[in-house]
Amino acid sequence: MEDRIPINDKECEDIVIGSLLSDRNALSDVRDILTEDCFFDSFNRAAYRAIVTVADRGKTADIISVKAELEASHVQFDIVKLVSLTDKYTLDTRQYAMRLKELSSRRRLTTIAQYLLINSYSEENAIEEVTQKASDDITSLFSSDVSEIMRLHDGIEKVNMIINANLSHDKELVGTPTGFGELDRKMGGLQGSDLNIIAAESSQGKTSLALSIVLNAAKAGKRTAIYSMEMKAEQLTARIMAMESGVSSSSILYSQLDGGQLKKIDESINKIENLDIFFDDRSTSNIDAILSSIRYMKRKYNIDGAVVDYLQILNVNMKNVNKEQAMGDVTRRLKNIAKELDIWVIALSQLSRCREDPAPTLARLRDSGQIVEAADNVILIYRPEFYGKLSYPSDFSNASVNGTAMIHLAKGRNVGTTKFICGFNAPTTLFYDMQNTPTKPEQLNITSVENVPF
Repeated sequence: MEDRIPINDKECEDIVIGSLLSDRNALSDVRDILTEDCFFDSFNRAAYRAIVTVADRGKTADIISVKAELEASHVQFDIVKLVSLTDKYTLDTRQYAMRLKELSSRRRLTTIAQYLLINSYSEENAIEEVTQKASDDITSLFSSDVSEIMRLHDGIEKVNMIINANLSHDKELVGTPTGFGELDRKMGGLQGSDLNIIAAESSQGKTSLALSIVLNAAKAGKRTAIYSMEMKAEQLTARIMAMESGVSSSSILYSQLDGGQLKKIDESINKIENLDIFFDDRSTSNIDAILSSIRYMKRKYNIDGAVVDYLQILNVNMKNVNKEQAMGDVTRRLKNIAKELDIWVIALSQLSRCREDPAPTLARLRDSGQIVEAADNVILIYRPEFYGKLSYPSDFSNASVNGTAMIHLAKGRNVGTTKFICGFNAPTTLFYDMQNTPTKPEQLNITSVENVPF
């Protein structure tokens, strides 16, 4: 073991340094991941330190500025070697940076193992001290940079503040508004540290409901990052534009629009173009990339929440595990990051099909009951109209199925469950709140024209 070289990947290090020197925006994309310890090669470590130093001065870290910084730091280097690094450039810098971070963690594990090995042959240090130090070192590999320890007294003060706010008749919503009165009443809005699952069969509107909630949250001044494995940023943007304008996203993307449609779209753009909704198409390849991007979005944009669409097609980077174990791991990691960053996370999930009774249930969450266990809230969507059904289940048997959907909060940790009927506009895929549940012979009675802007 003593003769073995610690695990490293110099080629990967060279590519990252070359990309940082070639792309002025690359450092901001990976700085939340990288530290000097991520570079095993001494020159690459010095080069990264110089790049960060130059950037912290507000200058561009290019060959000239980094060369000057290395010389000022009395680092011995070959200028030809430095210049040659710029030939090793990639657009996927974040992916390579994540590999360097993992290798750095493995090297730290080697150090911890050596510490344990040395102390296993010696009685110099107390066994309790040795095991505690090793445990703390391992925990630190996965802990966040921010730690908050709270005494019971502090917790009581916070709970009292919530109680007093609840007593106030004009109290503001505690969490992020969803735009759906019954959900906000029951859940207090989307709460920081909560993992929320939106589940339904295919084509029921999981993505659309999530986008409707995100749009309502953004109008209330909240910031959200969206990660989709199926749709690109422009497609998601077209859906949001459709929800606001009344012009279908398919028409926006694939048709020649007439004057009236263009006017509606222009008016909608003026209302939504400055909303804080962020997309990161580069970080949707696997769960590790998504989690890393969420941390970056929190640090740079102070996001209030994140949407992941959807669980069953995520690449989880786990070997020798079945789908159920993988889904359980992904869900727990999403819950952990929600708690770590004090943000809410919405993750979409498929339901298994049931031809006899398509009404959704928790038992039909595809691939894992562990999803339900890890989630704070599980929201199910049901649109009987899609299946040619004429009625909802018994709770809403008299409700009209035309242009409506049933939203079922089937699990609510600390808040209980509830069901309600909302409106659904199929051409624009917009879910919207309604003042009253429409009965079969009646027309929809929407809350206001702002909810359906067309």
